[in-house]
Amino acid sequence: MNLFNAFVRVTAYPVQLPVFRTKIVYENKNSQSRRVKGAAIIISNHTSVWDYAVWMFVFFSRTLRAQMAEVLFQKQPLGLFLKLMGGVRVDRNSFDFGFVSKSQRILEKGGVVEIFPESRLPLKGEERPLPFKPSAAYLGLLSGAPMIPVYTNGKYFSRERARVVIGTPVYARELADESLSEKENLERISQLLREKIIGLEKLCHERSKES
Repeated sequence: MNLFNAFVRVTAYPVQLPVFRTKIVYENKNSQSRRVKGAAIIISNHTSVWDYAVWMFVFFSRTLRAQMAEVLFQKQPLGLFLKLMGGVRVDRNSFDFGFVSKSQRILEKGGVVEIFPESRLPLKGEERPLPFKPSAAYLGLLSGAPMIPVYTNGKYFSRERARVVIGTPVYARELADESLSEKENLERISQLLREKIIGLEKLCHERSKES
């Protein structure tokens, strides 16, 4: 366990309650609740830099090791803070894929890796979510770990409550097609994961109308 991460979660928990005002919806609570057992990969749409903090408290009982862009680590003291929190640095403009190996080691030890497959925040006017990069699908195939899709409407710091949806786990290996090449499978699985997030977004809108 990352003791610094645990300390931050415990001390900040009461503070974040009135700030994020998160309402949680489940696709199937019996299949996947806020409690995550064993190794898992959490994948999410990306709305703002606050997404990481929200998921940290949604899945409060586990230490999330989030893959984060290099630009965040270059800003101090933010970079040091994220390092202490256990963030996994991703250098998006290089061919260094060490973050995949590091993420795999975390999963092998029964940890939880968090990934934002869009890899960046959408710009104004861009379709959301953005196309998914293949790293999440690749890690899912490599590890065999369950992938837990989650969606957030990103309504933080507003009068409207932030709503998040926790989806049922999917397995990259079960989504793979043996007749396809590795590259084709990564594209296929990435697209299916994106469609899963879009489905959770629709579920979020439906549940918000009911309440």
